[in-house]
Amino acid sequence: MNPIEQFESERAERIVSLADDAVFVTLSRDWLQASMQRKYVYNFEWMGRPIIQYPQDMVAMQELVWQVRPDLIIETGIAHGGSLVLSASLLAMLDMCDGIEAGATLDPRQSSRKVIGIDIDIRAHNRAAIESHPMASRIQMVQGSSVAPDTIAAVHAAAAGYQRVLVLLDSMHTHDHVLAELQAYAPLVTPGSYCVVFDTFVEDMPPGFFDDRPWDVGNNPKTALRQWLQTHPDFEVDASWPNKLMVTVAPEGFLRRKG
Repeated sequence: MNPIEQFESERAERIVSLADDAVFVTLSRDWLQASMQRKYVYNFEWMGRPIIQYPQDMVAMQELVWQVRPDLIIETGIAHGGSLVLSASLLAMLDMCDGIEAGATLDPRQSSRKVIGIDIDIRAHNRAAIESHPMASRIQMVQGSSVAPDTIAAVHAAAAGYQRVLVLLDSMHTHDHVLAELQAYAPLVTPGSYCVVFDTFVEDMPPGFFDDRPWDVGNNPKTALRQWLQTHPDFEVDASWPNKLMVTVAPEGFLRRKG
């Protein structure tokens, strides 16, 4: 075994072992709860736009995009646009690397890789900031409920022709809404790619933790994806992602399409 294979083997073994480390699992969950109480997740930006994500999950997105190499990323939930900018910048990175490998520099305006963001309310100041961002040429925004038939139809039409599609669900976190989003957008995920369902951690928090939100224990993204998976055997939970992250808003939320 060469040194690179040795390193990767040791890392894989360590990641598997973390899931069985009850003390570390508890510490990680306790820290997540304490940090959520303090709104720690609101502290960060990506390329100048606020991004309501944990640094661990941002790193996971980089790894996932590099692994899947999508030409389309679909996101529900826009907020300030930081996640859209993150996804767009990762697609730009892929184009840059493809250009280097091909011995040519790709004009980013010629790239077909893009991000589609969906939100029921894209506030004017956020829209203006996203549209004026250097990554704007890669971003298409759709305003409307992510589970409304006309919105779903528009996104499916815009997704036609793309070869590798990654889906990120991060809007309303109630069971029924996430279930409807899975039914609407998971079919667009291409084999070998992922549908990442964010905020599944709600199921692991104390009841009433989000006292100003409609989601709670028993009514959240994790309960929705568990129900949805019962009738969609072509998807599976990839536990390696939350096991390696430990602190993540998406435990059980990395759904890989088989094939």
